[in-house]
Amino acid sequence: MLSGAAVVFGLTLILSLIGLFGPPAFIQRWLLRPYLVLRQRQYDRFFASGFVHADLGHLIFNLLTFYFFAFPLERHIGTLKFLLLYFIGLLVSSVGSYFKHRDNPDYATLGASGAISAVLFASIVYFPGQSIFIIPIPIPIPAPLFAVGYLAYTYYSARLAKGRINHDAHLGGALWGLAFVLLTDPGAYATLLRVISG
Repeated sequence: MLSGAAVVFGLTLILSLIGLFGPPAFIQRWLLRPYLVLRQRQYDRFFASGFVHADLGHLIFNLLTFYFFAFPLERHIGTLKFLLLYFIGLLVSSVGSYFKHRDNPDYATLGASGAISAVLFASIVYFPGQSIFIIPIPIPIPAPLFAVGYLAYTYYSARLAKGRINHDAHLGGALWGLAFVLLTDPGAYATLLRVISG
């Protein structure tokens, strides 16, 4: 059976490269623009925006994170559950941006970071013993500790609302990843609690 993660990875790579190096009209049509979603009912932008990226660094970072976490997670939970996690993650991670910016005609956002946050946090629940490396920190960080720090940082950064990074999407995706496991496999949290309690 064809891997859902492989299809998502391949489509994201191809469409992002077209967006970065192709005609500007391509990426403009794929951006999440809450103003247009509301007024022109362009609901496809909730999903399309997850397949294009702002620059090569943005794309490479997201695809590396996806590669290391999505494929093992899909093998563990199955393709159907993985695709539900990912695509609902795309939608959920955009909801905050939609409501915050739906009256701003100039606002636009893009990237798969929200859905990838969902994958990352679901993976942390299922594999709590893993460690995560973050450049430039030279030591591995236990996954549960990383999760707590990441949520705190993202929540704080989203309140500041500065810079190009859509922290609302990261936070929404991370929370969806945790909720997805709770809804579909609540027993997985027992292992997580055992690791946290030592």
